[in-house]
Amino acid sequence: MGREESYKYKMDYYVYGNTVRPLEAEPVKMPRRQLEREQEQRRRENRTAVRRQQKALRLGMGYVFFCAVAVFLTVGICVQYICVQTAISSRLKNISDLETEVMNLRAENDSAMKSIELTTDLDAVKEKAITQLGMQYASGGQIVYYSVEDSDYMNQYADIPEN
Repeated sequence: MGREESYKYKMDYYVYGNTVRPLEAEPVKMPRRQLEREQEQRRRENRTAVRRQQKALRLGMGYVFFCAVAVFLTVGICVQYICVQTAISSRLKNISDLETEVMNLRAENDSAMKSIELTTDLDAVKEKAITQLGMQYASGGQIVYYSVEDSDYMNQYADIPEN
């Protein structure tokens, strides 16, 4: 009978006062078959738990495909974003260069205009036109006014009448 029985411990507590420790567990005899059944049941539970863990860790093809598509889309969007940023910065540099060129041309134009104004004496031109060429200021009867409607210029298709 010694081989068929195994010991399982049973704890009985006796309290004598408030600081008494529990007594050591007294072995309880348990049939070996019952002990083996309990061990087998624990093994089965462990196996099913391991199977569940393995199943949970396995990746399905759908999930892998979804993750791959998500990664490719993210990389594509990032590359497109970088391309757009590069295009914007190159256009901004081009605009800056053109603005600099316009400012330089304006400065050159202003300096050329100043030099023309300084080299031409308008009073001398007026004096020469009046004395040497016989030109005169227009009198009140020589000036003809026309009204131009809805446009900022006028085309002349015939000679202006003298009266």
